[in-house]
Amino acid sequence: MLDTVRQSWKTLVEEELSSYATMVLGQEVALPPLTVQTPPKPELGDLAFPLFAYAKLLRMAPPMLASELKARIEKRDDRPLGELLVAGPYLNIRIDMSALATSLSFAIAKDGSAYGTNNTLGGKRITIEFSCPNTNKPLHLGHMRNDSIGESISAIMKANGALVRKVNLINNRGVHICKSMLAYQKFGEGETPQSTGMKGDHFVGKYYVKFAAWAKEDPSAETQAQEMLQRWEEDDPVVMELWHLMNKWTLDGLAESYKNMGISFDHFYYESETYKFGKSEILKGLDSGVFYREEDGSVWVDLESIKLDKKVLLRKDGTSLYMTQDVGTAIMRHKDWPFDSLIYVVASEQQYHFKVLFHVLSLLGYEWAQDLHHLSYGMVNLPEGKMKSREGTVVDADELVEQLTALALGEIRAKQREELVGDVEKTSSSIALGALNYYLLQVNPLKDMIFNPAESISFNGNTGPYLQYMGARISSMLRKYESEGGDREETGFDSSLLTLGDERELIKQIALYPEVVARSGAELDPSLLCTYLYDLSRLFSRWYHDNPVLKAGSKELVRARIELSAMVMQVLKNAFALVGIPFLHSM
Repeated sequence: MLDTVRQSWKTLVEEELSSYATMVLGQEVALPPLTVQTPPKPELGDLAFPLFAYAKLLRMAPPMLASELKARIEKRDDRPLGELLVAGPYLNIRIDMSALATSLSFAIAKDGSAYGTNNTLGGKRITIEFSCPNTNKPLHLGHMRNDSIGESISAIMKANGALVRKVNLINNRGVHICKSMLAYQKFGEGETPQSTGMKGDHFVGKYYVKFAAWAKEDPSAETQAQEMLQRWEEDDPVVMELWHLMNKWTLDGLAESYKNMGISFDHFYYESETYKFGKSEILKGLDSGVFYREEDGSVWVDLESIKLDKKVLLRKDGTSLYMTQDVGTAIMRHKDWPFDSLIYVVASEQQYHFKVLFHVLSLLGYEWAQDLHHLSYGMVNLPEGKMKSREGTVVDADELVEQLTALALGEIRAKQREELVGDVEKTSSSIALGALNYYLLQVNPLKDMIFNPAESISFNGNTGPYLQYMGARISSMLRKYESEGGDREETGFDSSLLTLGDERELIKQIALYPEVVARSGAELDPSLLCTYLYDLSRLFSRWYHDNPVLKAGSKELVRARIELSAMVMQVLKNAFALVGIPFLHSM
């Protein structure tokens, strides 16, 4: 909505500039694009139009041009509500915040949870791939950043009007899977997740770590794992039985983790079902001359046209690689649900892989390959360094959620708020989830980050719990307003009473929200929404601290400030839903 106001003023100033320039120069001229800036101080207005370039063209002082434009625009009956100001070489606008607040109130009351959404991507079918775990270990912190980004981007794309299909490719085949299986054969002695009381994914992961320790002692372990993979590809019944059993254990455990973390998918693909299809596509490309075969029988693609060397697509023994599988999976997905765009949420370490993948699909003649996008994100590390799954030094996802939930529970008890929050366990879990998602999303996806659990759960500062507390604080105030006889369903309020500097800034922030949603979608960047949420919450906190709401002095002012608070709460709710933060009415 703020963008609409900004555009209206911009159009008006452009019209008057063009008209005045034509009058002065005696002919129409092409003027430089008009830019809109934000004045450095609130007292200078809300919008600023620099006039240096136009003044030079018209051979007059910029302040004189600003004054001339101000006088011309003030004569127009069709100008938007607001005040024009001359600030040196700038023509500034002080927006009529009263009118904007009234418009916002109507829009938010009408749209509710849909306020801020748009139809920029209306009708576009977007597939988003994320998570993609291996079935030889549980989820870890790296997966959690991937999942947070994937869920958030999916929600943001929907808020921009897209039809979204969330997919997960389960990496359930390969030598790494065989390593867990081989270690279980050697050391398992028939134990199961049920007999040990372990989640299935943790149980299988234990044997992946065991394999790494065994391989250090026995050089033949790696060879044995390769041999097991060969038997798997030959459908050896003993190997397949064990594979199905251990895959089920892991998948059952992963399903539980996803549920606890609020992660969901519309469709699952399995590498065991896609890798052969990819192989057939590569062979078609070989037959058509797109790829070539080396003397040892391996199949390659020449990447000189994209300024790279060459890439093997099939090994000399005919077995597939990740590239082979991903080619098949992409084609299968487009056949299942023809998309306008496919976004891969995968770590930045795989940038080369996706550049080659998209090129290979183009060479195979798939025009939609140009609509594939790699949403690359940086690594997430610990304060003490990088995680290593085969050494068992990763931050386990389930344990981290439990740790954060325990920290939240301790905070609630320390503040003696058990009775206020009601369901203590559910509230603690929601605080943990909000802390986790916000901490992982507040950093631009492209950047590496360090995750600090204790810092993420703090109720103060730039954290999820701080934002949740702000929402709960407003919710509590609105309940008190109603309990004291206030009617939130009452229509109309005197927006002209919202004259304080912070009130003007809050109105602008609320009006800015739809633009942030649109920009987050265009840039595939949830951190923009996180920054917006923190700025809005911090601004509200300062205003609320300095100014009474329920005891504002007059019934009309109370009503106006309640309406402003309610609008802030609705925006918080809407934005929370896009970044995976549960809204809490009590904390």
